[in-house]
Amino acid sequence: MRGDCIGAGGNNRIQTPNLDDLASRGTIFSHAYSAVPSCIPARALLWTGQSQWHAGLLGMGRGQGQMPDDYPHTIAGELTRAGYRTHMVGKGHFHPQRSLMGFESTGLDESGRMPDSDYRQWFRAHAPEGVTPDDHGVDWNSWHARPWHADERLHPTSWTMSRALEFLEARDKSKPFFLNISFARPHSPYVPPEYYFHLHRPDDIPPPFAGGWAAIHADARPAKNRNAWRGKMTTQQIQRARSGYYGEIAFVDAQIGRLMNWLQRCDHDAFNNTLFIFTSDHGDMQGDHNLWRKTYAYEGSSRVPFILVSPRGSKRSKVGEVIELRDIMPTVLEAAGVSVPETVDGRSLLPLLERPSSDWRKYIHGEHCTCYSEEQEMQYVTDGNRKFIWFPRLGSEQFFDLEIDPGECINLIDDPGRQKEIGQWRNYMVAELEARSCGWVKNGRPYCPDEKPLVSPYMTMRWKGT
Repeated sequence: MRGDCIGAGGNNRIQTPNLDDLASRGTIFSHAYSAVPSCIPARALLWTGQSQWHAGLLGMGRGQGQMPDDYPHTIAGELTRAGYRTHMVGKGHFHPQRSLMGFESTGLDESGRMPDSDYRQWFRAHAPEGVTPDDHGVDWNSWHARPWHADERLHPTSWTMSRALEFLEARDKSKPFFLNISFARPHSPYVPPEYYFHLHRPDDIPPPFAGGWAAIHADARPAKNRNAWRGKMTTQQIQRARSGYYGEIAFVDAQIGRLMNWLQRCDHDAFNNTLFIFTSDHGDMQGDHNLWRKTYAYEGSSRVPFILVSPRGSKRSKVGEVIELRDIMPTVLEAAGVSVPETVDGRSLLPLLERPSSDWRKYIHGEHCTCYSEEQEMQYVTDGNRKFIWFPRLGSEQFFDLEIDPGECINLIDDPGRQKEIGQWRNYMVAELEARSCGWVKNGRPYCPDEKPLVSPYMTMRWKGT
């Protein structure tokens, strides 16, 4: 889910009334990012509180592996040891898929990757004979969109919240709980129920951002591929894909409404004493700059929504400091009064609810290995106001002023008046790469030494902390 797809975040075209209500109760973080914007590595950072280098995953693709199941410290594992009842429902993307990652129990919906997932077993027992979750005909990474083909209650988004509510109803109320509700959507396929597919009129759907630099992706031929990662598409094609995408988000929002309604009616004490965090693992380009899907440094892919509601309250309704998914683990552990392991690289967000921090990080460093194409392998640094991007396999750079150009349409890398500023941001990246001792810096600049993929040594061994 993209960071710009919440009404409370400034999008006045998408209908997210329940998320807007949640944001009004707490704090929305406007500069939240996914350092490695694809499913598996982003979740590894979330579960461990580590940087991508220490978590051992620099993307999904060349040179990388599956998410390890032997991290010594995870957010759920620490809470389980502290006496919390821990449960996850929905998408885990663990390996092996039935790994617990510190949770005591799970209920899995792994899309098409797991034929015997809990969701698919349930679907076979409750759907009309002969109907499958895949009968909509849209592939798992496709930009195509259409309404869901079965009853709304059979949709995986509805199933995920139903299983979460069953957990809450059956839990032992004498114990504190940690519940992760992980919707597989709005990741493609964009197949929301009929009502939600048509909820946003075509003129409600904002057009994609189109930078002049994006002409390199404006070829119509790749767009013939139903799983295209780039290509020039028609206005109608983009509107239909975005209608499905917006519809999936609106349907997730409806499930948030189910959760809040149930807690307020049936477990008011828990409602008043629970820390709520809403976020996503990465965004979706949705045709911005003729690009689709994820793994990019651009805002549509790397910036994520982030809402935090603390039972202790908050003095700041909006926070502009740059944050990342690794900050979730120390935030939750501090709120629960549980010690934060030395392996954690993130920082607790709770102090930011009270006041701005003078010693907060200046930027976050993100990256993604080769996935769809070598030319899209990237490294980036940003504070939410400026962004510097380096493409190792192309040897090219981009620089954007997000305050005046949030759509990243104007590449300022050759602007004579910006060279000092660009040099500072390039130096931030150099400092990150130098600290790895990986050979990716030369003469004070980012440098790709050979064709080999960059691989963290912690892909095969665990980071022990400082």
